[in-house]
Amino acid sequence: MITYKSPLVIESVKPSLDNGRYPIKREVGDTLKVTAVVFRDGHDIITVHLKYKMKYGEDKWHETEMKPLNPGLDLWEGSFVLEKNTPYLYTVEACTDIYRSWLEDTTKKFNAEQDIKSELLEGVKLFNDVIQFMSEKEEKEYLKGLLMKIEAANTQDSKLKMFSFDELKHVMKKFCKMGDPAVFEPALEVYVDRVKARFAAWYEFFPRSQGKDATRSATFKECIERLPDIKKMGFNVVYLPPIHPIGVTKRKGPNNSLKAGPGDPGSPYAIGNKEGGHMVVEPGLGTIDDFEEFEKACRSHGMEVALDFAINCSPDHPYVSEHPEWFFKRPDGSIKYAENPPKKYEDIYPLNFSATNEKWQALWEEMKNIIIFWCEKGVRIFRVDNPHTKPIPFWEYLINEVHYVYPDVIFLAEAFTRPPMMKMLAKVGYTQSYTYFTWRNFKQELIDYLTELTKTEMSEYFRGNFFANTPDILPQILQEGGKPAFKMRFVLASTLSSVYGIYSGFELCENRAIEGKEEYLNSEKYEYKVWDWDQEGNIKDFITLVNKIREENPALHLYKNLEFYPSDSENIIFYGKITYDLKNIILVAVNLDPFKSHESNLTIPIDKFGIRSGETYELHNRITGERALCKGEKYKVRINPEVEPAHIYTLEKWSHRETGFDYFGM
Repeated sequence: MITYKSPLVIESVKPSLDNGRYPIKREVGDTLKVTAVVFRDGHDIITVHLKYKMKYGEDKWHETEMKPLNPGLDLWEGSFVLEKNTPYLYTVEACTDIYRSWLEDTTKKFNAEQDIKSELLEGVKLFNDVIQFMSEKEEKEYLKGLLMKIEAANTQDSKLKMFSFDELKHVMKKFCKMGDPAVFEPALEVYVDRVKARFAAWYEFFPRSQGKDATRSATFKECIERLPDIKKMGFNVVYLPPIHPIGVTKRKGPNNSLKAGPGDPGSPYAIGNKEGGHMVVEPGLGTIDDFEEFEKACRSHGMEVALDFAINCSPDHPYVSEHPEWFFKRPDGSIKYAENPPKKYEDIYPLNFSATNEKWQALWEEMKNIIIFWCEKGVRIFRVDNPHTKPIPFWEYLINEVHYVYPDVIFLAEAFTRPPMMKMLAKVGYTQSYTYFTWRNFKQELIDYLTELTKTEMSEYFRGNFFANTPDILPQILQEGGKPAFKMRFVLASTLSSVYGIYSGFELCENRAIEGKEEYLNSEKYEYKVWDWDQEGNIKDFITLVNKIREENPALHLYKNLEFYPSDSENIIFYGKITYDLKNIILVAVNLDPFKSHESNLTIPIDKFGIRSGETYELHNRITGERALCKGEKYKVRINPEVEPAHIYTLEKWSHRETGFDYFGM
């Protein structure tokens, strides 16, 4: 878009999402690089600036000069550092540099031995025009003094030399906007999240199943006892399914049976009873004070609580009697329960968020108040259940309202649905998103899917949180592949993406399923459970090791730096992550077949890493501890899933010097 009457054109400003309709995403500390095509008619010199400011609390724009990236294509580039967890606005401004344009043309004429008497008079006029605009006394006096010297000079040569002083060009450049500035409008937006939005390890558990008595709910105090074990494995987000009172009407029994026994706790997703709703804690877990103690205990271990925001109401929820207008009604006046035909969820009433509900504004406000309530209790991460079943305008409203007060809140969209809806939820503000990784098992489909997530426009707004399993999804590969499959999928989740999660029981290789379904048998969604967290066959040490590797290697903290490299086996996928300064290079080879050993020739792109063909480098397998000195691009591996299904290497240079081999790590 161009400013009215300006001869300058500013277009193709990138990054930009849907022509600026939605913000792109970055994290605190990132440098935002912006490019734009900027030009004007003729041969006048132009100056281009990248302008930016925080969306809230800053009126004045900051600016930094953009540099020609490709002058032949009029492509310019600039950047600025995103220092705070807040939304920023940015745009591009361009102007004709009248003084430099005049000076360049005049110099060309003088060098061609042409008379420049008239041009020098133009220069004097430019001086006088600029002096009128100047407010800084020191610069104004400098120009006045120099102008007197120029007018007193006897030759065109001496006059032009003074017009060409570097200090003078610097002063005059400040006033190039006097003429015809153009600004790209409307300004674009980047939402700057805290780093945990990009780099985190989530651990999900049902708090009621953290005790030692299968006949009752565990309490938050008992949950605190589990935290050291979770922290030791390397997780930094503890995610809890709904912790609110559970409905009694139509309560579900074990394995989602339609009839619950007198001691059955029901599904925590059927929220609300006489004790209260979404701003109340299930009494079996304790009190709101107990929750706050649990939240503080998590922080003391360097972890955060993520709460499930499930907009479900049991028939016993206080909203049903207090706000019946918020629900869908049948013709006979009764409230509709939730359905996903042929499935029926008679223990849940969905809320009506659409404009057909005359009270939708009050309902939207109440949902915002729920999030704010838990933010005030210390929670800054929310996993949202089934957001794709609520209107997009509602989410845009809620997320923006919450972020205005608490910009550090992270929202994770649990939306296993059509890709356009998943993308739109991310565009309107969801910080992270569940993905189809859970069902991507084979080499090419993984490459294709991860390329879409990290190398297309999706990477500007969609952060994929790779959950290897969930309480609702026990993938077939885990049901059939045993421990090798659990270890293999864990490495994929935790290294393909910089943010991932597992649901508790994964570390125990729990894979008992309902026959013919991707659902857990005797799921703790419907009953109390007691677990032996150190039972034989667990992979806790492996999880701890991989999380340690993640923590120690900055390349694995990044999301968009994923690259796939050639491997001549269809069963072995080979990829890498590298820091932008090449100081940390991670290579990962994974056997996707949990049943059989496979060999592959890997092609390592050493030229990208600054290694010449004859140079020696070291591959250090961080899983097994083995080291190998290598030369050239080819490296052969054999991966036995019964031993270790994946290799995670750091690549480090060796350099030959006069004193011998000198090793230095990258």
